[in-house]
Formats: sequence, C-alpha cells, structure tokens
Amino acid sequence: MNNQPTFSNREQTKILLRLLKYLKPHKISVFFALFLLTLTVIGDVLGPYIIKVFLDNHVAVLNFETKPIVFLAGSYFAIQVLNVFISYFQLVKFQEIALNVIGQLRIDVFSKIHQLGTRFFDTTPAGSIVSRATNDTEAIKDLFVSVLSSFVQAAFLIVGMYVAMFLLNPILACFALLILPLIIMVIYIYRKYSSVVYMTMREKLSQLNVKLSESLSGMGIVQAFRQEERFNDEFHQINNEHFRSAMNNTKLNSLLLRPVIDLIYFVAVVLLLSYFGVSSFETAVEVGVIFAFITYINRFFEPINQVMEQLALFQQALVASSRVFALIDEEELEPAQQQTDYEIRDGFIEFKNVTFSYDGKTPVLKNISFTVNPGETVALVGSTGSGKSSIINLLMRFYEFEHGDIFIDGHSIKSYSKNELRRKLGLVLQDPFLFYGTIDSNIRLHDKNLTDKEVQAAAQFVQADQFIEQLPDKYNQKVTERGSTLSSGQRQLIAFARTIATNPKVLVLDEATASIDTETEVAIQSSLEKMRKGRTTIAIAHRLSTIQDAELILVMHKGEIVERGNHQQLLSQKGLYHKMYLLQNGIVE
Repeated sequence: MNNQPTFSNREQTKILLRLLKYLKPHKISVFFALFLLTLTVIGDVLGPYIIKVFLDNHVAVLNFETKPIVFLAGSYFAIQVLNVFISYFQLVKFQEIALNVIGQLRIDVFSKIHQLGTRFFDTTPAGSIVSRATNDTEAIKDLFVSVLSSFVQAAFLIVGMYVAMFLLNPILACFALLILPLIIMVIYIYRKYSSVVYMTMREKLSQLNVKLSESLSGMGIVQAFRQEERFNDEFHQINNEHFRSAMNNTKLNSLLLRPVIDLIYFVAVVLLLSYFGVSSFETAVEVGVIFAFITYINRFFEPINQVMEQLALFQQALVASSRVFALIDEEELEPAQQQTDYEIRDGFIEFKNVTFSYDGKTPVLKNISFTVNPGETVALVGSTGSGKSSIINLLMRFYEFEHGDIFIDGHSIKSYSKNELRRKLGLVLQDPFLFYGTIDSNIRLHDKNLTDKEVQAAAQFVQADQFIEQLPDKYNQKVTERGSTLSSGQRQLIAFARTIATNPKVLVLDEATASIDTETEVAIQSSLEKMRKGRTTIAIAHRLSTIQDAELILVMHKGEIVERGNHQQLLSQKGLYHKMYLLQNGIVE
C-alpha cells in the first residue's frame, strides 16, 4: 500500500469545507431541515423518559391511577406519531437540498469542461473526464443525500442523549463519555486507511471507463485488426485490480465499522449493568432509571452505527470530490482573450515571426511569417508533421503561443474577444463531427437567429440539398451519434453548410475535401469558389489540384516555410512542391 496515493486528513477537511460552501444558497432550507431534525431528537429523548416515569411512579409503587397513566400513554403515542410525520418532512427537505447541491456541482463540472484548453484534452483520456463528471459526482450525491443528514442527526441525538443521561445520573453519564474517545479513535484509523483504498478504487474505475471509451470509439479498428483478445485482456487486468481494491475496502469495512462499534456497545452495556448490580447491594435502584439508561445507551449507539455505516460513503465521496475539484481547478484553460470592441471587418491576416511548441521543448513552428490579404486564398501544403495544422490551431486560438504574434486587421488575435473570433472565423475540419439530433440542428447548431430558409439556403449553397431532399424526413432526418448513418462525404457537406450558415469573414479549411470522393469533390469545387469569394481563406490541402488557383501557396517542411508562391511559380522552382506535384500525378522524370 506504500505506493498508493496519499490523502491526508487536512486535505479531506479542506475538501469537505469546500463542499459545504455549496449549501450557502440554501441556508433557509438547511435551517428549516435542522429545526425539524431537532424536533425529532427531542421526541427520541422524551420517549424513554416518559416510560421511566411510568415504571418508577406507577409500576414500581403499584400506583395505577387512570388519569396520569392515560396522560403518559397519550403523550408517548402523540410523540411517536408526530415523530413519524416530522421525520418524513425532514428527510424530504434534506434530499431536496442534496439534489439541488449536486445539480449545481454537475453544472460547474460540465461548464468547466467547456472552458478547458485543447492541451488538456490532448493529455487526458476522454473516459477519465466522463468518469469524473458522472461516477464521481454520483458518489458526492451520496454524501449530501445520505451521509451529511445522518451525521447531523447523529450529532443531535448524541447531544440529546448525553443531556438526558446527565439529568438522570451524572456519574453514569460521565462513564458514557469515556466511550467517545474509543469511537473517535476507530473513526480516525478507518479514515486514515480507507482514503488510500478508495483513491485506488476511483482511479481503477476511471481506467475502466477509459478502456471502454477507447474500445467503443475504435470498434471498427479493433475488429478489423483482430484486437478483441488484447482489449479483453487489458480490460480484465484493470477489472481485477479494481476487484482487489474493492476487496481491501470490504475487509477494512468488515473490521472497523459495525463489528468494532458493536463490541464497544456490548462492553458498555455489561459495565452499566454491573454498576447497577453492585449499587443494588447498597441502595435501591429504580427500575425506570435502569430502563432509561439502557435505552439511552442503545439509542446513543444507534446513530453511531449509522455514522459508521455511512463512513464508507463519506470516504468515497471525499475521494470523488478531490477528483472533481481537481478538474474544476484545472488551469489548462483556453487561451485568454481581452474583452475589447474590436471587430473583424476585412479579414487581413498576418503571421509575424511565430514560433510554437506543444510541449514547451520541441518547436513545431519556427519563425513563421506570411500575410493574407482580404479575399485572398493561402494554401498550406507539406508532408505529415510539417506544421500545417499547428498554424490553423494558433489562428483559431486553440493553443497559446509565446513567441511572435498573429494579427487580424492590424490587431493581435489576443486582443479579440473569443466570441468575435468564433463568429468571424469559420472552420471546416477533415473529419467533421455531427451531433445527435437532426440535419437541421446540425447546420444551425441551435442558433435561434437562423431561419429555416437560411439553413436551407446554406445547404443549397454547398449542394448538400441534393442528398438531403432525398431523405425521408429531409432536414428533420435523425442524425445518430457522430452521423454514423451518413457517408463521410455527406457529413462533410453538412459541415460546409454549417460553416456557411454563420457567414464567416475568414474561412479555415483543414483538408476539408480529403473525406470526399473525387466525383463529389469536383461537384462542390464551384461551391468552394463561392464560399471563398469575398472571404479570406486559409486552406490545408492534401490534393494539390484543389488549390491551384490560390493566390499564395506555402510549402511547409519541419515547421518552416521552405517555399512560397503561386502554383506556376512553385512548379518553375523545381523544388519540394514540384516533387509533390509529380508524385500525385504519377509523373516520373
């Protein structure tokens, strides 16, 4: 266990206090729930006392006067009935508070995920993020729904029982106080060792989600390359590790939770009865006092047992909270933007001595400088890893760059608001992502300002309407997850329509026609020309035939621009572009 992650009591206390801050908006509800809880505790304390009075004042002295007995019986019955109703409303109130709190926490987690920068998603598996947003927040819900209400109720009951015991017999009440240090010691030992076990369990559960997410995302590759057995073995190994952690947790719970508390309870009852037995040789002992004390001791240990049973959930919730708060506190955010009133009007782009590295060590772009005049098209070509996509990533502000600067209309892109950049820069990726919904919702992306006619006009503009109109439900046709029921070309056409619908000033095409067959590509070339007209365009090109009309072509190699010019100029240079052109056209010199 020495190699397992540590989780100190100080860290646990800090996390618990942070969780409790979520109760602030619900202060009135919390106070009302505590008031109801106080009433139930008073009822629990008064019940044994009424029976004590009945035994000592009536049974022991054979006084069976009707009115006092009826009054005691009626009081006891009324208290029990009221306790049932008050307990119901108290539990409902605690549940309502808990569900509101956990709902807000999930919103915070989900909102934070959308604020994180691309670097975070490059290094963190999607399954791990899903595990924190679902499994871990569900564990925290147990804390608010079950644990805290049980802890508060136990605290109230313990205080109430001690007050009643001190009123009955201060000496025995002091004896009962000696039980608390033993219980606190058991709780301390349990928290110390269980936190390590639960941290391991949550991590293994996260790894299971990662492996499952990876398998589902790449199922086609897994089956095509016969990797089922390997994935099964890896999943089986992680599952066994999770099983061993769960068994360690079970053994710890079986030893330190109810069994130990029951042992302390039995010892306390034996000593209590022994005290009454010894006392009876010297003086008379009231039967009602014995009954009341035994009942109070029993009711004292009842909330203790509840607390110990909930302690497992409490530790799980704290460990889960540490993982959730680590995500909320993640500092790898989207690059910061200033909230200025600058607007992108012309689309004049200038890269000036830009150097960039993903890991802070190895530069993938080195002193990149070029300009794109409004309405012009600049194409980026080069082998895989030459830095083409990195240029687009920086232009879209997916990553922060440290050296050099990028200007749009004379202003650094760092000075534009994120909303302005997202509105005026339209991006079409090589592998378009479609959301579950309809074709209409995937084009408009829930933009209420777009009318149905504008959505259809965007589809017609890129000639996507030709296949959409043939679908049974046309624009209301259901789109499954990632658009799996559509061809890659159809998905790409919808992505084109989505971009055109926003009417961007700058068009960014990341090998946007690579997923489209040659026939379809030829059919939409005219649409692409219309899309580029009046817009500044930066296009990564895989097929050189698609960018021959570009005003400027930049040839990338190992993060540098090694050649620049238009199609004819580059061919005449007999350089890298010339070799690429000959290779794609099957020409041998």
